[in-house]
Amino acid sequence: MADYHFVYKDAEGASTQWDDIQRKLGNLPPKAPVFKPDPFTPAEDEDSRPKDKNWIDHKTEEELEDLEDDLDDDRFLQEYRRKRLAEMKQVVKIAKFGSIIPISGSDFVREVSQAPSDVWVVVILYKDGYPECGVLMQCMEELAAMYSATKFVKIISTDCIPNYPDQNLPTVLVYNNGAVKANYTGLHTFGRRCTPEGVALILCQSDPVLNDGQSDGEASRDAVLEGVRRRFIEKVVTQHENDDDGSSSD
Repeated sequence: MADYHFVYKDAEGASTQWDDIQRKLGNLPPKAPVFKPDPFTPAEDEDSRPKDKNWIDHKTEEELEDLEDDLDDDRFLQEYRRKRLAEMKQVVKIAKFGSIIPISGSDFVREVSQAPSDVWVVVILYKDGYPECGVLMQCMEELAAMYSATKFVKIISTDCIPNYPDQNLPTVLVYNNGAVKANYTGLHTFGRRCTPEGVALILCQSDPVLNDGQSDGEASRDAVLEGVRRRFIEKVVTQHENDDDGSSSD
C-alpha cells in the first residue's frame, strides 16, 4: 500500500506554538519579519486635481471654453467660469484704443464727430517741426496708453481747419457725443511745465475726459484725478531725493 505523506503549510510568517517555545529557549533563530511591499501612491493626474478658484484663474479664455462639459456637475465652478469669461471679454472691450491715432481731414467726421456717445475724443492739432507740438505730443502719448478707453487722435492743423494760424499750435479739442466740450490753444494752457500729470488735470477739470475703463462718469473723473495727484507727488518726492543725492555726492 502506498505511503502518502501530506505536508501542511501555514500562511507566510505564521508560527506554531512549539516553534515559539523553541525560539524562547534559543533553539531556533528569530522569526523573520513578514514581508510588506512599499505603499503604492499613484502619480497625480491633472484631471483628478480639485478644480477650485485658483485652478480656474490660470486658465485662458480658450481653455475655459473647453472646460464647459467638464464643469457641468459643479455649479460653483460653472458660475465662476462664467464670471471669468465675462471679465476677460470686458477687458478686451475696455482696451479700445491705447495710442494716438493719426487721421486726415476726410476721417474727422467718422473718427471724431460720429464716435460713440460714451467715448470722449481728444483731438490734437499739430504740425511737424514745432517744438511745442512735440512736447505736448509726448504727454499725450503717455496719457493715451494709460487711459485706453479715451480716444486720442492727431491731425495736421491745416488739414482740419484751412489756414489755421501756426501761432495757435498746439491746439487740443475735446469732443463728446458729436459736440466740442473744451478747447485749449497753445502749450501755455497746460502750465509752465507741460507734464502728463498737468495735462491730465487740465483735461479733467470739469468733465470725465480721461477714462481707463474701470469706472464711468464722475467716478472715473475722481479716480483719474486721485491717481494723477498721487503720481505728481511721487515724482516731486523722487526729484527731491535725486537732488539731495546729487548734493551729498559733491
